[in-house]
Amino acid sequence: MPDATHTLTIAELSSAADAEAFRTLNEAWIERYFTLEDEDRAILGDPVGRVVEPGGAVFVARLDTEVIGCIGIMPVGDGVVELVKMAVSPAHQGHGTGRRLIAAALDRARALGARRVALESNSGLASAVHLYEAFGFRHLDHDEVAPSPYVRADVHMVLDL
Repeated sequence: MPDATHTLTIAELSSAADAEAFRTLNEAWIERYFTLEDEDRAILGDPVGRVVEPGGAVFVARLDTEVIGCIGIMPVGDGVVELVKMAVSPAHQGHGTGRRLIAAALDRARALGARRVALESNSGLASAVHLYEAFGFRHLDHDEVAPSPYVRADVHMVLDL
């Protein structure tokens, strides 16, 4: 938990250790609630090649030197990016880290000229869905939902920038 003696910073993925933290943080929550899927393995195994090099970004949240959270923003269409792989260590949830990660990702989306940010989640992750709603994401109607590579995705949301 950030306090006067600890500093929380949000920075771009910058090392193999950051990429490893991105992978392990996400695998932990996915395996806790769901099953790791092929698309998870592809993105988590190569965040630079799958997210950063196509024009996106991966951010990590550090409490002092420990990576406690992460998020990615990945181009998926003309003017559209997807918020992907947000995770915060369970010991550090509820202290605003997820909010700061989403804000950093949305700032980057705007800087990239994105007109829309999409995301997929699961209705069982009520705290995450509520956080997305607090940022202004709206739920898509059934006829607006594109096919998903994730079996677990039953929440589809967008934010028009």
